[in-house]
Amino acid sequence: MKRGAIFDMDGLLLDTERVYQAIWMETAEVFGQKPDPAFPIAVSGSNGEELRAVVRRFYPEVDPEAFRRRCLDRVETLLDESGAEVKLGAPELLAFFRDHGIKIAVASSNSQERIRKNLGQGGLLPFFDAIASGLEVERGKPSPDVFLLAAKRIGIPPEDCYVFEDSGNGIRAASAAGCAPVMVPDTAPATEELRGLCKAVCSSLLEARDLISAGRL
Repeated sequence: MKRGAIFDMDGLLLDTERVYQAIWMETAEVFGQKPDPAFPIAVSGSNGEELRAVVRRFYPEVDPEAFRRRCLDRVETLLDESGAEVKLGAPELLAFFRDHGIKIAVASSNSQERIRKNLGQGGLLPFFDAIASGLEVERGKPSPDVFLLAAKRIGIPPEDCYVFEDSGNGIRAASAAGCAPVMVPDTAPATEELRGLCKAVCSSLLEARDLISAGRL
């Protein structure tokens, strides 16, 4: 078993990715664009310049920062109103790691404030030893920066850390960081490329817990 565990948040710990996908499509219409169903998958897990580059690629006529801000503001309003459902197996896997002395971090593209608020609403915040925000690093996913920051904050070398992710950009970032990526697909399936980067692809965090408990991951 590795000594560190790093978790993405949206779509992995909390069932928020479907909210983001719906609002990305809605935002395209607000900006007078024909919504492209490939866009939410392409942008998933990214932030900063990486996110703006995806906006420019799909919707070259819009201001990418205004587009990004409108979507995130709308999603935050919805989450403030109703919170998000905790994903299957999240509390069980986090408790398993805590009980075995594994250091735990979250690495999300969101701000520190939003990460704490969302995890607090879901009752998961007390499990975490550290938080790494994508706003604290120069490059967002699929670059490895946020995972390297998370590993540093829990004091565990990246190669001795699991990373649990639901998105392709997150898995690519975890692999580039030298961590052990474990994918739990949410709104998009694991492609052949992503399976090649992963130590395992699991149907839920509960399955991941069982594999680690059995010494198979």
